[in-house]
Amino acid sequence: MNTDQQLFDEMSVRRFEYDDSVVLAADVGVADDTTVDVVDDTVILVTGDEQYEQPLPDESDARAFINNGVLTIELSDEEAH
Repeated sequence: MNTDQQLFDEMSVRRFEYDDSVVLAADVGVADDTTVDVVDDTVILVTGDEQYEQPLPDESDARAFINNGVLTIELSDEEAH
Protein backbone atom coordinates (compact mmCIF):
# COMPACT_ATOMS: atom_id res chain seq x y z
CA MET A 1 0.00 0.00 0.00
CA ASN A 2 1.25 3.49 -0.65
CA THR A 3 -0.17 6.90 0.13
CA ASP A 4 0.84 10.50 -0.32
CA GLN A 5 1.93 12.48 2.74
CA GLN A 6 4.06 15.50 3.59
CA LEU A 7 7.62 15.27 4.89
CA PHE A 8 9.40 18.19 6.57
CA ASP A 9 6.10 20.09 6.08
CA GLU A 10 7.11 20.83 2.48
CA MET A 11 8.03 17.70 0.53
CA SER A 12 5.56 15.27 -0.93
CA VAL A 13 6.38 11.78 0.29
CA ARG A 14 5.18 8.34 -0.65
CA ARG A 15 4.54 5.78 2.08
CA PHE A 16 5.00 2.10 1.29
CA GLU A 17 3.83 -0.44 3.86
CA TYR A 18 5.31 -3.93 3.89
CA ASP A 19 4.85 -6.89 6.26
CA ASP A 20 7.88 -5.98 8.38
CA SER A 21 8.54 -2.31 7.64
CA VAL A 22 7.33 1.04 6.37
CA VAL A 23 9.34 3.00 3.81
CA LEU A 24 8.95 6.73 3.23
CA ALA A 25 10.38 8.12 -0.02
CA ALA A 26 10.66 11.72 -1.20
CA ASP A 27 12.34 13.38 -4.18
CA VAL A 28 14.78 15.92 -2.72
CA GLY A 29 16.65 16.56 -5.96
CA VAL A 30 20.22 15.75 -6.86
CA ALA A 31 22.72 17.99 -5.07
CA ASP A 32 26.25 17.26 -3.95
CA ASP A 33 25.78 19.02 -0.63
CA THR A 34 22.61 17.20 0.55
CA THR A 35 23.00 14.94 3.57
CA VAL A 36 20.65 13.05 5.85
CA ASP A 37 21.10 11.54 9.29
CA VAL A 38 18.97 10.02 12.03
CA VAL A 39 19.65 11.45 15.50
CA ASP A 40 17.65 9.94 18.35
CA ASP A 41 14.07 10.06 17.04
CA THR A 42 14.57 12.75 14.37
CA VAL A 43 15.57 12.67 10.71
CA ILE A 44 17.73 15.67 9.82
CA LEU A 45 18.11 16.68 6.17
CA VAL A 46 20.64 19.36 5.24
CA THR A 47 20.78 20.76 1.73
CA GLY A 48 22.82 23.87 1.02
CA ASP A 49 22.04 26.38 3.77
CA GLU A 50 18.67 24.78 4.59
CA GLN A 51 18.07 22.29 7.41
CA TYR A 52 14.88 20.27 7.85
CA GLU A 53 13.92 18.08 10.80
CA GLN A 54 11.25 15.39 10.92
CA PRO A 55 10.31 13.64 14.17
CA LEU A 56 9.91 9.87 14.06
CA PRO A 57 7.80 7.58 16.23
CA ASP A 58 9.18 7.21 19.77
CA GLU A 59 12.00 4.69 20.12
CA SER A 60 12.11 4.16 16.38
CA ASP A 61 14.74 2.04 14.73
CA ALA A 62 15.07 4.09 11.55
CA ARG A 63 17.56 4.23 8.73
CA ALA A 64 17.74 7.13 6.26
CA PHE A 65 19.74 7.59 3.09
CA ILE A 66 19.76 9.48 -0.22
CA ASN A 67 20.35 7.81 -3.56
CA ASN A 68 20.06 9.70 -6.87
CA GLY A 69 18.09 12.50 -5.22
CA VAL A 70 15.56 10.24 -3.50
CA LEU A 71 15.41 10.38 0.29
CA THR A 72 14.44 7.03 1.78
CA ILE A 73 13.51 6.49 5.43
CA GLU A 74 13.03 2.89 6.54
CA LEU A 75 11.16 2.15 9.77
CA SER A 76 11.11 -1.32 11.30
CA ASP A 77 7.79 -3.07 11.89
CA GLU A 78 7.19 -2.21 15.55
CA GLU A 79 7.73 1.53 14.97
CA ALA A 80 5.91 1.60 11.67
CA HIS A 81 2.44 0.58 12.84
